[in-house]
Amino acid sequence: MIKILIISFSLVFSLNAYSDVDPFEDINLITHNFNAKIDENFSAPIAKVYVNIMPDKFETGVSNFVANYEDVNIGLNNLLQGKIKDGFSDIGRLLVNSTVGVLGFVDVASKIGLEKHDEDFGQTLGYWGFGPGPYIVLPFLGPSSLRDTVAQIPDAFLGGLFFVEHERTSYELTLVDLLETRARYLGMESLVIGDEYLFYRDAYFQNREYEILDGIIDDDFEDFEDFEDFEDFD
Repeated sequence: MIKILIISFSLVFSLNAYSDVDPFEDINLITHNFNAKIDENFSAPIAKVYVNIMPDKFETGVSNFVANYEDVNIGLNNLLQGKIKDGFSDIGRLLVNSTVGVLGFVDVASKIGLEKHDEDFGQTLGYWGFGPGPYIVLPFLGPSSLRDTVAQIPDAFLGGLFFVEHERTSYELTLVDLLETRARYLGMESLVIGDEYLFYRDAYFQNREYEILDGIIDDDFEDFEDFEDFEDFD
């Protein structure tokens, strides 16, 4: 695992010099259109059927189960970012939900005040100053960046379902988790404004920056605290 982390850091560091946000635009656009067709003809219709036939309690239980094991990776990345309190809180969530929460199918931890966090190795690299690098659209997976693509390697080894020993069960739960994820975004297409490719690219970078900063955004208007001081030029 240590070797994987070292390799990931090395790859991101060596390629972090790219200043062009989208040097692979031609290839990315092809992949984007491919993904859009797959989603239109397969992913979205299947997700709609899944939502319509599956009981809400089943959906919630499976989602909680997968999220519980993801707390391993989330906790480690919080610790790597120096967020000790959050890291131990994630470990606490894992222990509580894996026992009292029946292997994670019931999210008891949230009910007792252990907040759910959202961290990954890409955010950890960003926290320590590694830029996102070029924009990359991955087949089937969608928007990413060079940094976040490389970061998926350690994330895969520490991801939730990696710890499910039964191979078939792991695949089945992964499929259901993907359906759950797609189902949550049904109808979001209506929010797209202008060029779809550019919209998704810009939204991806903005969202990742928001996640890395834990939602703390610099206020560009902090120097204008008292607008009453401005004269009326009417």
